[in-house]
Amino acid sequence: MIKLFLAAGVLAVALPGQAIAQTDVSPAPLALTLEGALERGLGASHRLAEATARQTAAESVVAQQHATKLPQLAAQAAYTRTNHVEEFGIRLPDNQLRVIYPDVPDNFVTRLDVRWPFYTAGRIAAMERAAQTEAAAMVDDVEALRADVRLEIIRAYWSLATAIESARVIDVALLQTRAHLDDARNQLEAGLIGPSDVLTVEAQESRHRMLSIQAQVSRDVAEAELGRLIGEVPGTRIDPISDLVPPASPERNPEALVEAARRERPERAALVERVAAAEARRVAALAGTKPTVALNGGYDYGRPNPRIFPRQDAWRGAWDAGISAIWPLFDGGRARAAANEASASMRAVQARLAEFDAVLAVELRQRIRELEASRSAIAAADDAVRAATEARRVAGARFVAGVATNTDVLVAQGAVLQAGLDRTQALANARLAEARLARAMGAR
Repeated sequence: MIKLFLAAGVLAVALPGQAIAQTDVSPAPLALTLEGALERGLGASHRLAEATARQTAAESVVAQQHATKLPQLAAQAAYTRTNHVEEFGIRLPDNQLRVIYPDVPDNFVTRLDVRWPFYTAGRIAAMERAAQTEAAAMVDDVEALRADVRLEIIRAYWSLATAIESARVIDVALLQTRAHLDDARNQLEAGLIGPSDVLTVEAQESRHRMLSIQAQVSRDVAEAELGRLIGEVPGTRIDPISDLVPPASPERNPEALVEAARRERPERAALVERVAAAEARRVAALAGTKPTVALNGGYDYGRPNPRIFPRQDAWRGAWDAGISAIWPLFDGGRARAAANEASASMRAVQARLAEFDAVLAVELRQRIRELEASRSAIAAADDAVRAATEARRVAGARFVAGVATNTDVLVAQGAVLQAGLDRTQALANARLAEARLARAMGAR
C-alpha cells in the first residue's frame, strides 16, 4: 500500500502538465433540467423553423388576397422610334398650311392607370377568408409540430436519465459481485468452498461487466440523440438533473379530458379551419360564374399624345374614366368543376375530423391507463427492490458465516439487479406515459 501511494506521488509530480491537459480535454458535463432541454430543443429545431416559415408564407397569401380588393394604381412609360413620313396637311383660306399629321419619329408615351374591381359577387372576399383560415390552420400546424418536438425531447431526456440510472444500478451490482468474489476467494483459501464456486462468481462478475459496458453504450446513444435535439455539438456530455421519480398526479375523468382535448388539440383546430377554408373556396369558385364590375381610369401624357387630334410634336395630356362589367357566360364548366373540387375537399377534411374525434377518445383512455399502470408498477418495483436488497444482505451474511451456499448469494444478487432495473424502467415508463398523456391533451 505504501509503495502504491509513493508511485502515485511520483506520477503527480512528474506529469503535472499532462494532468492539466487531461483536465482541459474533459470539460464538465452540461447539467440540464427537463425545462432547459425543452427550451434549447424548441429553439434549435429545424423542423419548427421550416413550419414557421411556411406559416409566414401563408400569412403573406392573406395580404395578397386582401390587396386584390383595393384599387390598383400603375404607371407606364414607353418610347418608340418610327421611320420618317411625309407630313400631311391642308391649306387654309389664308394660304397657310395646317399640318394634320406631322413627321414625329420620336414618340414618348406615359400613362397613370387606375383600376378598382369594386364588385366581384363575393369572390375576392371568399378567397380572402379562405387564405385567412388556411393561415390560422398553419398556426395550429406549427403548434402541433411544437408539441411533437416537445414529446421527442422529453422522450430523449428520460431515455438518457434511464440509461444513466440503469448504469448506476449495474455498477452497484458489479461492486457487490466483486466484493462477493473477494469473499469467495477467501473461503477458497480457507478450504470452505471448492474452486467451482469461485469460477461461478467470476462468471457472474464478467456478466455484470458486460452489462455495464452495454449500459454505457446505451447512455452514449441516448446522450447523442438528446444533444442533436437541443442543438449541442456531438460529444457533449449531458447530465440530466431532473428527478426521474414522477410526482403524484390527481385522478382524471376520461370524459372531461376528451372534451378538453377537443378544445386544446391544435391538430383538431387545424382540421376545423381547413373545413371553413374549403367552404370559402367553394363560394369563390361559384362566384366565378357571376359578373364582376370595375371602375377604370387613367391619365395619358405623351409627345405626341395619340388622343389629341391633330397630331402635334408637343407634350399634351388626356384623361379617361369609365366602368366595365364582365360576365363569363360560358367557361366550359371550369367554375363548376372548381366548386366541386372544393366541396370534395371539404367532405374529405370533415371525414378526417370525425376520424380524429373517434381516435382521440380511445387514445386518451389508453394514455390514462398506461399512466395508472406505470405508477402501480413503480410501487411494486419499490417493494421488489426492498425485498431483494434485504434478501441479498441476509444471504451474504449467511455465506460469510458458512451456513449459505454460493448459489444462494448469486441468486440474491441477480434478484437485486433485476429489481433495480425493473424499477428504473417503471420510472421511465411513468415519465413517458405522462408526456404522452400531455401530448394527447394538447399541451403546448
